[in-house]
Amino acid sequence: MPERIRARGPGRVNLIGEHTDYNDGLALPFAIERGVTVTAEPIAGTDVEVRALDFGEQDAFPLAAPERAPGWRAFARGMVAELSAAGYALRAARLTVEGDLDQGAGLSSSAAFEAALVLALLAVAGEELPADRRELARLCSRVENDWVGAETGLLDQLASLCGEPGHAVRIDFATLALDPVPLDLGGWQLVTLDSGAAHSHADSGYNDRRRECREAAAALGVASLREAESEAGLPEPLAARVRHVISENARVDAMVAALAAHDLDAAARLLDASHASLRDDYDVSLPEVERTVERLKVAGAAGARMVGGGFGGAVLALLAPGVAVPAAALPVAPGPRAALV
Repeated sequence: MPERIRARGPGRVNLIGEHTDYNDGLALPFAIERGVTVTAEPIAGTDVEVRALDFGEQDAFPLAAPERAPGWRAFARGMVAELSAAGYALRAARLTVEGDLDQGAGLSSSAAFEAALVLALLAVAGEELPADRRELARLCSRVENDWVGAETGLLDQLASLCGEPGHAVRIDFATLALDPVPLDLGGWQLVTLDSGAAHSHADSGYNDRRRECREAAAALGVASLREAESEAGLPEPLAARVRHVISENARVDAMVAALAAHDLDAAARLLDASHASLRDDYDVSLPEVERTVERLKVAGAAGARMVGGGFGGAVLALLAPGVAVPAAALPVAPGPRAALV
């Protein structure tokens, strides 16, 4: 059994398909190079010790039946509890957490942390990973839903755990089918720029949007908004939420077709349309986000949209060949999935 292991969980960028995952829809994310690293060492005793270097904080809790705690501590405690409930035999360990992914930037530092945690805890205990990583994604999602308090879907966890270098992943959340899509941009490039407004699933209106979608599906008599064909007859804002989900699902497959045809102008237009829908129909933008989109457009971006759950975070932009990367923007490209390093 290894005495010291390191696991790396990447952040993710969702090229298109926002707020569709918990509606059994479609999305097209990819893992990125930046992420979170968890170093795990076995220790004597029956506790788990955690040091979060980026926060300068520590935590310790019993391996058996950890109690709930707020903030970043909820992730490690919830992960230990969920892994134990799933039948994994964990062991006492010291975990050190560090990352190069900005908190609240909408690049899913939460899922990166979860992916690194689950791999580190299993590896240091000598447990084998399940052959199907979708099982781990579901477990990580339970941690975020039940321990952290954010009703996220599976998009972020699947992107971090199942991404492929050089590819985005088309995810069908009705079936959890994963299809790699080559992200060959030629001379074009993708960048993200932080809006300066920190995003948090648990503290934003994210959970409200999920509730509205459930209400809309119930009013339409469908199991999820994936089955909705029209928003007709619904009151606002429920009708607007349905318009977004229907149109965003269509944009995912349009983006797959644009990438296959190497039509990056069409891809840029799809980013713009997605942003407009998120702003106008889903109502998840902020003035800081709109200013960031405008800044990227002025700098020459062919298309731009907010990424993540909204209510702050980063903006994704597609730059044509010859367009300089704007100041403070981060070039992003598909990187490896979560793994031991």
